[in-house]
Amino acid sequence: MLRPVLLTAGLLLAVAVRWVAVASDARDGVEIGLAFGIALLGVAFVGSQRVALTRTSSVAIGVAGGGVLVGLALLARATGPVIALRPALDFLPWALATILVATAEELVLRGVLLDALARVGGVTMAVVLTSVLFALIHVPLYGWHVVPLDLGVGLWLAGLRLVSGGVAAPAIAHTLADLATWWL
Repeated sequence: MLRPVLLTAGLLLAVAVRWVAVASDARDGVEIGLAFGIALLGVAFVGSQRVALTRTSSVAIGVAGGGVLVGLALLARATGPVIALRPALDFLPWALATILVATAEELVLRGVLLDALARVGGVTMAVVLTSVLFALIHVPLYGWHVVPLDLGVGLWLAGLRLVSGGVAAPAIAHTLADLATWWL
């Protein structure tokens, strides 16, 4: 029981640091993302989570899962402009930070924390709690109004974890969906 508590505390500490940084406008988004991603990797390391692409199906499931998320985002924007033009020079640093954060979030939430919670309270409880945490860690960036959407995305990513048997599929899906936000 102590391990899930410590992992959740590490996750919440990383979120608190991000929340303070975002609220104070101390750094730009890329720097905040990199710091948050590195903190999450530390939590994943302490929890001994590794990404293993042991099955080709994990990549396919991740790409398909990310495609569903991007497709839903496109449907939500059907009434307005879909593609935003942003400076190309800014894309690479932002993309690297985005890949780091999305992967690190999956390592912690759908990796070490889901496994630890499943051992304590079962898979259903683990899926629900990690999905709620996923929604809550995005509040500093997007506000409380996106919690229901992020809860749904968290459940989707947890489902990809269960179907694929590993964290690679939700990490790929999460990364693809986040990278698509550059244009959406």
